[in-house]
Amino acid sequence: MTDARPLPDDPSPALRTLLSAGRFHEALSAFRAHESELRGRPEATLLAATAATRLGELPIAEGLAGRALRDFTDQADTDGRMRAVNLIGAIAFEHGKLEEAEAAFAQVLELARHLADGLMSARASNNLASVAHLRGHAESALSLYRQALLEYQRLGDRRGTAETCHNLGLTFRTMAAWADAGDATTEAVRHAEQLGEPTLMALAALGRAEFHFESGQLELALRSIERAAHLSRQAGDPLGAAEAGRLRAGVALKGGDPDAALEEAVAAAATAVEHGSLLLEGECATVAMRALLALGRAAEAARHQARASEIFQRLGAAAHLERLSIAE
Repeated sequence: MTDARPLPDDPSPALRTLLSAGRFHEALSAFRAHESELRGRPEATLLAATAATRLGELPIAEGLAGRALRDFTDQADTDGRMRAVNLIGAIAFEHGKLEEAEAAFAQVLELARHLADGLMSARASNNLASVAHLRGHAESALSLYRQALLEYQRLGDRRGTAETCHNLGLTFRTMAAWADAGDATTEAVRHAEQLGEPTLMALAALGRAEFHFESGQLELALRSIERAAHLSRQAGDPLGAAEAGRLRAGVALKGGDPDAALEEAVAAAATAVEHGSLLLEGECATVAMRALLALGRAAEAARHQARASEIFQRLGAAAHLERLSIAE
């Protein structure tokens, strides 16, 4: 097995190959099996932190990324420090610590420009755009996403292109720019399928499902949801599977089955809490609230509304708060 074999003197290429193939469990297991030998090897530690992040193991990822940052800093490795800060920002974003995430991404963008690192500049722009989008600043998000996309395309980075197209699709949907949203979603799926990494394909499939759902095409939405769920299970990605559950709950609710919607939403919320994804927890609480209202259980609905409101206020998620009305 992968985690039983000795790693080479420089394990980073082997770990990077596993990450590129979407074999995140193997990468993290290989690192953990030899962790004592890899003290003071921040590149390997950062790759393991990346694998843990992809798996939704955010507390593990946070500890490893922090260790990598300390080691890169001690070794005066500016490039490594920049990449570690970017990952720490991404983890903070998942935890709902938006100010901390934004500060990290701004630092990465500054370092990337200083080092003339186009790839990290694109990643930082994409990540800053996600913060802007969550706060309801759609035009700022679009500008930053487009900057990131141009750089990813220039570099021929298919993963970055797929992720940014997915994010553009999400932003266009919030602006009701349906034609642009459909085009961006299609591009995300195309690039993800060509790369062939299950977690990325699942993300793109979820974006397509969201597009179909919001367009009222529930059968098409369900097909994409089931594909995303299958790919997430294949990749061992619990947060991806929970995102599929959240969407499945929304489809059930719109289709007139609030009992099924409530069950799916509560299960997805439990996974979100377990893995520290605050935004997903809030989105699940919103669906659960609406399902409970449909079932005539107003007191329980109010509790879910209060939790969702608390989360969205903490995140500064203006658009989510606008949609969170118990009268809907």
